[in-house]
Amino acid sequence: MGAEVLLASDGGALRLLKAEFPDYPAFELPSYRIRYDSPNMVRNIAWQMPRILYAVRAEQWATERLINQHKIQGIISDNRYGCFSRKARSVMLTHQLRLRVPGRFLEWSANRIQRRALGQFDQVWTPDVAETPNLSGELSHSESAAHPDIQFIGPLSRMRAEVAEHEYDVAVVLSGPEPQRTYLEQRLLEQAMLLPQKFIFIQGKTRAKEHHYVAENVEVVSYLTSQELNKVLLASEYLVCRSGYSSIMDLAALGKKALLIPTPGQTEQEYLADFFAGQNIFLVQKQEDIDLETGLKKVAETSGFQPGQFATNAFLTYLEKWLNTL
Repeated sequence: MGAEVLLASDGGALRLLKAEFPDYPAFELPSYRIRYDSPNMVRNIAWQMPRILYAVRAEQWATERLINQHKIQGIISDNRYGCFSRKARSVMLTHQLRLRVPGRFLEWSANRIQRRALGQFDQVWTPDVAETPNLSGELSHSESAAHPDIQFIGPLSRMRAEVAEHEYDVAVVLSGPEPQRTYLEQRLLEQAMLLPQKFIFIQGKTRAKEHHYVAENVEVVSYLTSQELNKVLLASEYLVCRSGYSSIMDLAALGKKALLIPTPGQTEQEYLADFFAGQNIFLVQKQEDIDLETGLKKVAETSGFQPGQFATNAFLTYLEKWLNTL
């Protein structure tokens, strides 16, 4: 569309962006460094809140520096609340228009704070459809509007449904904050090595690309680029992954059946897992009760999504319209 694009992120996300787009300028932002040591969401966030608030403030300073140095005209922020500026058209990309927090008063307070934070942005783009059926349920479709200008731009996914030759019985895609990512990997590896199915584990570690076998039937790779991941997932019969929203959108794009395991303490993932399990679209197991053998038998009874049920290119119209305002 003729726009010059600059990338900014931190940690593993920044390394993945650099691997995906090596020719694009990329800049480092302050890290939130969120951990989920406890299954209690309030406890997890409460002790980290001073660091999170400082990171948001530092992120805003970094954003302003980038705008001044590179004459940036527009910002698309993927859930980074400090990436906005009055000097540029700022868009927040998020599906969480309603935060789910244990306790009615805490939830009311959290959503009130979030509305103020979203108010710093000119628009909010929600990667879902406005009508039913949809992918985010009450997270994006609630009675009270979190922002005066919300655009439902359709689901976003790097994945494309194509015909592929079968290679793996199960692809395990690991993601999310530590130490829960490592704990899940260990639990699943222990069980996978005792089963007859052929597995591939994508660890979600972007520091270095490594590839090895931990058993004759279990292949492990540290990370894959979009094209590589698309190929592996298409070649797998079933997927095992977290119930994060990006994973849900990828599953919708691919039309794959999956076993979802929400991160303990992440109420958004727990809600999405229940939302789809209740419709028999995906199978769900809790992390502390993982039974991979039983899960792989039952996942065949779920419906999954039909490939092409949700278009993943609808956002192009909104993007072009937005670019014309810059």
